[in-house]
Amino acid sequence: MSRSGAALGALVFGAGSGSLATEIAASRMLAPYFGSSTIVWANLIGIVLAGLALGYWLGGKLADRRPERRLLGGIVVVAALWVAMTPFVARPFLDAAVGNLDDASAGAVIGSFFAVLLLFSPAVVLLGMVSPFAIRLAISDVATAGAVAGRFYALSTAGSLLGTFVPALVAIPLAGTQRTLLGTAALLAISAAFLLGRRALVLAAAIAALAALPPGAIKSEAGLLHEEDSLYQFIQVLEAPDGHRLLRLNEGVAVHSVWREDTVLTGGVWDAFLALPALLDRPLRSVAILGNAGGTTARALGRFYPDARVDGVELDPAVSRAGREWFGMEDNPRLTVHDADARPFLRRTDERYDLIVVDAYHQPYVPFYLATREFFRLARERLEPGGILALNVASVPGDESLLDGIAGTLTHEFESVAVWPALRFNKLLLAFDEPSSLSSDEVVANGPAELEPLRQLLLRDLRAVTEKAKRPWTDDRAPVEWVTDRMIIEYAARGGELDEDFLPTAPP
Repeated sequence: MSRSGAALGALVFGAGSGSLATEIAASRMLAPYFGSSTIVWANLIGIVLAGLALGYWLGGKLADRRPERRLLGGIVVVAALWVAMTPFVARPFLDAAVGNLDDASAGAVIGSFFAVLLLFSPAVVLLGMVSPFAIRLAISDVATAGAVAGRFYALSTAGSLLGTFVPALVAIPLAGTQRTLLGTAALLAISAAFLLGRRALVLAAAIAALAALPPGAIKSEAGLLHEEDSLYQFIQVLEAPDGHRLLRLNEGVAVHSVWREDTVLTGGVWDAFLALPALLDRPLRSVAILGNAGGTTARALGRFYPDARVDGVELDPAVSRAGREWFGMEDNPRLTVHDADARPFLRRTDERYDLIVVDAYHQPYVPFYLATREFFRLARERLEPGGILALNVASVPGDESLLDGIAGTLTHEFESVAVWPALRFNKLLLAFDEPSSLSSDEVVANGPAELEPLRQLLLRDLRAVTEKAKRPWTDDRAPVEWVTDRMIIEYAARGGELDEDFLPTAPP
């Protein structure tokens, strides 16, 4: 390969790496505002592919009209500048676009998402122009056109692989999203230097110098105690004026853990789980919490059921670290934290539990693989005889389609299923491998006196689920996100807002 061909190959490799690195970083930058559900990823991937397609077309046409090396280098420089600018422009733009996100309906969030992608598609279009342009410049003999095109597309794909794995596995966890984008921009400028010379290297050095700037907070929040980009999500710990602490992940609509100095009760859905041991015909001995988050439920179990062994399963080790530092997770000496995904953990363990709590969702999406017959069958196998499986399921007033889908599936695997509408947006689905033999009076009296109001609410509002799903959800087909998105959008169209509500066990 000639020196000129090698320079073009390096440029193509850099452009391929830059386009995918920008996409990965974009997903992390958008997640705190719009979440990271499948539909968000589908929109992001679709826009990136459309941008690349447009870039291929424009690059080919421009190359035929002006087959100039400096013009190609200039295109990459502009892309580098755009990528470098993005982290500084995106955050104020996102704040302005979303407005008061914590009080907004999901319909507004989803509608804003498409506009936000305008931040990233221009750079992708420019980088898409590189491969066809470089092929046009490299072909000197039509007899070798196929070999040149194949070589350049291979280099572009190899660069894309690098741009996918390095940011996701190394750069973002270690350096953060802002510095990953700046590093990507600097590498693009270095790639352009193969065609433009030292001026592009000066630009690369200037962009790299910007990495010394401290990344700004994704959302400026009063009382911010901690924030970080983990391998899985964006994490914030906030302190309210009265001193209680909140754990928020990604889009920030939901609170995933709460800590109060003077009580383990929160007024949230975590308290509802504390009433469930009253339905057992024996003292609570073992609990698995799938979705331990900052350990709010585990901490309360240690206070009210100190003899119970608790396995807290949390996918993200950074969330567990936050739980230990900010949410008193170590107040329960019988808690063992497992950094693992919920279902693989349950499949690997040989333990049996009196109570399995499933609270492993990113508001408001339940992971589909925790809502299928196969998972429920596995959970039943991990229950002690007479044990309880409890799932926290999001819902909106007037629409229980998600709840009905999961409940109807549960009835195919458990002898008895019931639903407790504990909160307006949270309902607990309870599955029993055998019906409880306790009377109402025994349930009310069965447990700590401080939790008696919760047990009374449980008995008052608990209702049986008798209708089996005609088409139960399976690992092959579980339309959880489709059902959830439709449910939320229709609720938002009726003028509803996704705010919080509380149980009467602690001040809100």
